[in-house]
Amino acid sequence: MSDEIEKDSENADDNAYTLGRKDVASILYAVDIEDREQLTKLMEPLHAADIADLLEQINAFDRSRLIRLYDREFDGDILSELDESIREEVISVLRPSVLAEAVRDLDSDDVVDLIEDLGDAQQEAILDALEDADRALVEQSLSFPEYSAGRLMQREVVMAPEHWTVGEAIDRLRNADEDELPTQFYHIVLVDPRLHPVGNVTLGKLMRSRRDVMLIDLVEDTFQVIPANQDESDVAYAFNQYHLISAPVVDDEGRLIGLITIDDAMAVLDEEHEEDILLLGGVGEESALSDNVRETTRQRLPWLAVNLFTAILASLVIAQFEVILAQIVALAVLMPIVASMGGNAGTQSLTVAVRALATKDLTGANVWRVIRREVIVGLINGMVFAVVMSIIGMVWFGSPALGYVIGMAMVINLVVAGLAGTAIPVILDRVGIDPALASGAFVTTVTDVVGFFAFLGLAAIVLL
Repeated sequence: MSDEIEKDSENADDNAYTLGRKDVASILYAVDIEDREQLTKLMEPLHAADIADLLEQINAFDRSRLIRLYDREFDGDILSELDESIREEVISVLRPSVLAEAVRDLDSDDVVDLIEDLGDAQQEAILDALEDADRALVEQSLSFPEYSAGRLMQREVVMAPEHWTVGEAIDRLRNADEDELPTQFYHIVLVDPRLHPVGNVTLGKLMRSRRDVMLIDLVEDTFQVIPANQDESDVAYAFNQYHLISAPVVDDEGRLIGLITIDDAMAVLDEEHEEDILLLGGVGEESALSDNVRETTRQRLPWLAVNLFTAILASLVIAQFEVILAQIVALAVLMPIVASMGGNAGTQSLTVAVRALATKDLTGANVWRVIRREVIVGLINGMVFAVVMSIIGMVWFGSPALGYVIGMAMVINLVVAGLAGTAIPVILDRVGIDPALASGAFVTTVTDVVGFFAFLGLAAIVLL
């Protein structure tokens, strides 16, 4: 038995394939010499996600040549894996017949995800490639609001009446035509005579139960029904919170119209986390490596303008103390330390708060406890670094008073940083603004202004 396991492990390692620099070079060489046979051979072991990564990494000229040479080998899974920033470009290069063949193999939810951000002409090209019944299902899904469960769901659902037995369900599955069942499914959804979902039965329970067992006796304890108009972020939260594998989607009358599976829900979570990171970094929520110079500049320029405004505001505070700065040069040397420490502390609290809001862990029930914790942490850290900077100030400049000033300013700014880093995201969330979108600029402004004002204000009082 151990030898078989070891052999299976070796086979798994053989099937694993990582796209390296040499592989990319070999593929581009095949494109350069227009060797379609060699290109197909090199691309064959690649997963659709790896091919999508390859297309995103190379430039537009090589991308176009590769797609045209690869041609009819191009499948729909590659389109699904592509970043939205180049998906429209890739579709425009594909021949209509190749595009039609590629999208026919996709589930309805993948087709919706593929075309919802495309232009009208390309949307129509993909819809024309579908069978009439599939096109109607996709168009119905597109009629739901953007970022809703209706857009996220697939229309292919395996369902059964609640009065069926295990034997009846198995016979129905075995006798179904290939195109009647989804490529992959995890549950049978039980419905009442009005098509209202009443429970899920896992395939595992189905296969290990006797034929005469009623399906209703095998339903899962955890069962969530998703309204079609529910926001996709709430759907992803439900999947993560209740450990769902799939969940039925219902219309306004509670009738079953589709199904959301865990892969789609986790994709939403992944996209939201990526957006939060990009927004916190001030580079735009749709920034990608494949963006050109113009697009990248357009996304980053507004954030740099905001930073410029906050920097000018902090400079105006400094300008109010130019007399004392001219008299005590040491203040100009130590001033950036106070602002920098406050900014870093604020970013720490901000990151925790934004993440907690995204996962719904930070609510009205615990917000004051979290704010109090961050303020106390800021106070403790401020006191620790106040001692350190007081010693440095006395040793470096030989002034105990200067050490006292920077120490007190450090405490004040770190306390304010903890407060602002938690309270600002909460306030923005309450007024309907994405906390990741604007929190960073506000927190930086607060810590800079308070840090400079506290340091220079205390210096004016104590040192003059």
